[in-house]
Amino acid sequence: MQAEINKVELRNLKIQDYKELKNSMIESYPEMVDDYWREADIKKLLKIFPEGQLVILVDDIVVGAALSLIVHEDLVDQNHDYAKITGNYTFSTHTAKGEILYGIDVFVVPKYRGLRLGRRLYDARKEICEQLNLKSIVFAGRIPNYANYAHEINPKTYIDKVKRKEIHDPVLSFQLSNDFHVMRVMKNYLEGDRKSKEFAVLLEWNNIYYIESPTIINTEKTVIRLGLIQWQMRPLKNLEALFEQSEFFIDAVSGYGSDFAVFPELFIAPLMADYNHLSEADAIRELAKYAEPIRKRFQELAISYNINIISGSMPNLVDGVLYNSGFLCKRDGTYETYTKIHITPNEVFHWGITGGNTIQTFDTDCGKIGIMICYDVEFPELSRLMADEGMNILFVPFLTDTQNGYTRVKHCAQARAIENECYVAIAGCVGNLPKVNNMDIQYAQTAVFTPADFAFPSNGIKAETTPNTEMTLIVDVDLDLLKELHEHGSVKILKDRRHDLYRIKKLKN
Repeated sequence: MQAEINKVELRNLKIQDYKELKNSMIESYPEMVDDYWREADIKKLLKIFPEGQLVILVDDIVVGAALSLIVHEDLVDQNHDYAKITGNYTFSTHTAKGEILYGIDVFVVPKYRGLRLGRRLYDARKEICEQLNLKSIVFAGRIPNYANYAHEINPKTYIDKVKRKEIHDPVLSFQLSNDFHVMRVMKNYLEGDRKSKEFAVLLEWNNIYYIESPTIINTEKTVIRLGLIQWQMRPLKNLEALFEQSEFFIDAVSGYGSDFAVFPELFIAPLMADYNHLSEADAIRELAKYAEPIRKRFQELAISYNINIISGSMPNLVDGVLYNSGFLCKRDGTYETYTKIHITPNEVFHWGITGGNTIQTFDTDCGKIGIMICYDVEFPELSRLMADEGMNILFVPFLTDTQNGYTRVKHCAQARAIENECYVAIAGCVGNLPKVNNMDIQYAQTAVFTPADFAFPSNGIKAETTPNTEMTLIVDVDLDLLKELHEHGSVKILKDRRHDLYRIKKLKN
């Protein structure tokens, strides 16, 4: 039974701690009585890298420590032993220009093991790695139980059994539980380590916040503000009236600092009223004439209001083939086209629309995004391929006439957010168009959906509008929360896929 503890403190090592540090190290490594750090070594470590040296105290007595260097990545990639990585114990390998936080020692005296004090030391190391913008933490962990199995199995098999919890190793089991992954086995790493047979396991923890080349301006944003427009279908006299109404909403959401303005699918349908005397197929082809002027005006508005605009969708005639397409107009003045891939039976029967052939993601100043139009969100393969390309936000402009149709879009969008560990933003049209055939009623509730984990709303809904009411929805989404989820979520859906059993791949580029 452990003695009563009144206070636990984690802080940086001081030279005044040396005597207690020496005692705790000798107690932690009884098999290596003379292999403790000398005072001169500790003084040098504190001189070259004081913030990397940590101690943990129980009732003001040092009972554990974690010592580190910063080294270049290429040194870690080379086959090395303990002497080489420490510069033959001189710490000459340390450099402030390195990319790797290399752990050269960590221990907790036996009396205080089982209190997760080692976990505190590792968590503090991770904070240092993040704060110094280092790529990862690397160290070679001993496997002190290997001596008991060396006559039966090789180190690789031993590691696999520890991973599967068939064998417990006091060092390796702990490292794996702290999100470190195995890089490779190191032979003859630490001379005199009889319990490990001088083998060690090179382990790594990746800093998900690492920025390879930090810049002062134009850095990629991590908190993104979305401006979603729940568009009221209303009679419009002409194209200029559409532009006037569109600019009103772009002005409104950009005034709140939004990074994106998102319009719904076929939001330009009111302009089809002038062609109501034609067949539905001919009327929508007349509407397709507006696609190019809209694209040009939205490009201008994206620049003027410093906002990325997702233009919902509109009929678009290309080489005589009718598509349901939209434009991503970026605030740098460029644009890209996206096209609905899966066409509903209604679109085929009444309008003769053809599905597109390109599955793609888009690079923006807010990271990589995906855009799918309405029905496409009901096909999970598309967004999974986008997630594999690094998509963080999926935008879904939609148009549904009934609550049944909306329910399909909503619940499929929520599923896409969970299974792809991303945000999904949907924007739809509301209201009635009595003078436009096949577009008479609309039902929508615009929303932003999230994964379902502790960092997000428990119901997976970040925000949503009032149903069937014209309004905007302005929502912040934090991309860093997605990084945390990918690495440390309650479940790790993308990582846990069984690629040994199944894969999804594109058949066309």
